Amino acid sequence: MASPKKKPVLPSKEEIAAFIADHPGKAGKREIGRAFGIKGGAEKIALKAMLKEMEREGSVSRKRGRLTKPGHLPPVVLADIVKRDSDGDLIAVPAEWDEAEHGAAPQILVIIARRGKKPEFAPGIGDRALLRTDKNHDDGPSHVGRVIKVLSRESQRQLGIFRAKHGGGGLIESVDKKNLGRSLAVPPGEEGDAKDGDLVSVDVLKQGRYGVPSARVRERLGSLTSETAISLVAIHAHGIPNVFPKDVLVEADAAQPAVMAGREDWRKLPLVTIDPADAKDHDDAVHAEPDTDETNKGGFIVTVAIADVAAYVRPGSPLDREALLRGNSVYFPDRVVPMLPERISNDLCSLRAHENRPALAVRMVIGADGRKKSHTFHRVMMRSAAKLAYPQAQAAIDGKTDDVTAPLLEPVLKPLWAAYAAVKKARNARQPLDLDLPERKILLDENGAVDRVILPPRLDAHKLIEEFMILANVAAAETLTEKRVPLVFRVHDSPSLEKLTALREFLKSLDIDLPATDAVKPATFNAILKKVEGTEHNQIVNEVVLRSQAQAEYTSENYGHFGLNLRKYAHFTSPIRRYADLIVHRALIRAHGFGEDGLPPNVTNEMLAEIGASISAAERRAMAAERETVDRLIAHHLADRIGAKFNGLVSGVVRSGLFVSLVETGASGFVPASTLGTDYFVHDESQHALIGQHTGEAFRLGDEVEVRLVEAAPVAGALRFEVLSEGRRMKPPGRGKRGERRTRAAAKPGRKAKRR
Repeated sequence: MASPKKKPVLPSKEEIAAFIADHPGKAGKREIGRAFGIKGGAEKIALKAMLKEMEREGSVSRKRGRLTKPGHLPPVVLADIVKRDSDGDLIAVPAEWDEAEHGAAPQILVIIARRGKKPEFAPGIGDRALLRTDKNHDDGPSHVGRVIKVLSRESQRQLGIFRAKHGGGGLIESVDKKNLGRSLAVPPGEEGDAKDGDLVSVDVLKQGRYGVPSARVRERLGSLTSETAISLVAIHAHGIPNVFPKDVLVEADAAQPAVMAGREDWRKLPLVTIDPADAKDHDDAVHAEPDTDETNKGGFIVTVAIADVAAYVRPGSPLDREALLRGNSVYFPDRVVPMLPERISNDLCSLRAHENRPALAVRMVIGADGRKKSHTFHRVMMRSAAKLAYPQAQAAIDGKTDDVTAPLLEPVLKPLWAAYAAVKKARNARQPLDLDLPERKILLDENGAVDRVILPPRLDAHKLIEEFMILANVAAAETLTEKRVPLVFRVHDSPSLEKLTALREFLKSLDIDLPATDAVKPATFNAILKKVEGTEHNQIVNEVVLRSQAQAEYTSENYGHFGLNLRKYAHFTSPIRRYADLIVHRALIRAHGFGEDGLPPNVTNEMLAEIGASISAAERRAMAAERETVDRLIAHHLADRIGAKFNGLVSGVVRSGLFVSLVETGASGFVPASTLGTDYFVHDESQHALIGQHTGEAFRLGDEVEVRLVEAAPVAGALRFEVLSEGRRMKPPGRGKRGERRTRAAAKPGRKAKRR
């Protein structure tokens, strides 16, 4: 008689939870299995099932393949210093914290090291800092945080536009949407050197119980009398460094062109740059040719050459420190705040046509099926054969050549497109997340005002460069992983269980099924996006799927890139505008022995984790500043169209009203629930809708609506609309006790809509 199968012996959920709590940010399935002696296949399967169950119950949460107690802080966190405790110690809270999901933000006791490396500036209230966190085993806040770096000074200072009054003094008009309609009075004599229309920073003075609070102008930041300076608001509001220190400029001006020594001579290879027509710097060039190897019939040799920024920006130099502080270049419609001075970014490192330029290049062997078979890295001297714009290159392939593209069509452009056709096969087989969210572009007139907003066409020329860059990035990550050289990965986690649940509920309201599993793949979302393609729900489903995704970031720990469906990925192709790519360049130089300007041998994964957290924060800062500037420019553009009617889509639903995005410009504005009609509208969170309690008239996420512009506040970038069209009909909320419970539940505070 066969003996019954032995039931796996597993630790209890309480024991697992305790282990996770004692190993914050370090506990994965493998670590838990090792700690509790789980070895057999059946035990590992049972442990995996238990961890999934604990995640569904909410007793643990997953990030980067590691398990933590919900709401637990990672080892390195970006935090805002908000106050001092009764002992005079600084207290901080995480800069990013979802209170609706995790409850109140934990407080962190800020500690400044007495020995070793100290931050450049002593932190104070209002500063944002990078902290290394740990549990606090004493009384007081739940965590302690040792200061790694102070990232921005006085992040809580108030900014506004000075409006002068006759006879002296004036008012400060807030640039923050949250303070819309609130103003500060500037008494005569407290204006400093501010003039009417200037962007200023102010100190709020002591105020009485009644009347408008008063303020003193502390600093004049620039004139906003024209729209050409509107990006100044975002630059100063987010503390983006926009003036290079003198020692940085001196170092940049003293830089000399790189020499041939230690480089391969690739100047005869007809590499070309393909960029936006208005691009000022060119950091990548491409070339492709059929592979003559008989074992790779139908294959190609694809070469990607990238500007060798590491040759000019040495570790620890003033240029390097400033680049790390900035993290990336920031792009506004009217200006660019570069990561590196123009002498480096637009001159020595820019791959100009017909000029010698140093580069790091990767030569990749691509099979007929589009898969990369092998690759090698080289440090070279190149000479770009041509500077092409996306539309120009596309037109040549489509049969409309010009003086520049005609001689390049057969030897250069056609092989590039043939290689792309092969690479596209592998991409389609890999199935990365394929969202259909075209990006609008603001075109300015000669005065810096918005001329129009367009949707640029998505050309094969764009896709070709994008796919070749992805291949090069993968090659860099694979090489450095294989050679065990520290690097900063570009990672993207899979969606959280909470976001998947919310997405599933929304899709259900559209009669679309999302499989009831948390083991989703990009292909899962692609199938859903394919279903709605060409329907009225196409745009909103794409947006909601985007909102369900985790945020990509830079880390020294690899957990893959979910969106691209890649196991190893690093940014290598844009070192002129991203510090992460410069780190990868230095790592490749070190790995191949290409020179003395590679990644220093004392750089550890721990140090790169700190850099990753810092540049990830800089990236989010840039994205917010760019988005707010677009909002302000479009609000300026629409300010003289009060009363005009527009077609829009409901892009957000919250208890207090609707967010509507205009079809024409993509501008987003708010519709207060109190203006929707005579009915009382209840927020049904599961259906993403506001529903009339008596009539059942409803406005749901994704609905097409006609709106009238009621108010525009250009300085804050805020628009207010009135809905003119009738809503759809949905089942009114239940009456009596059941309906009351639902109404009260809908009014539960703490749920905040994400605005795009």
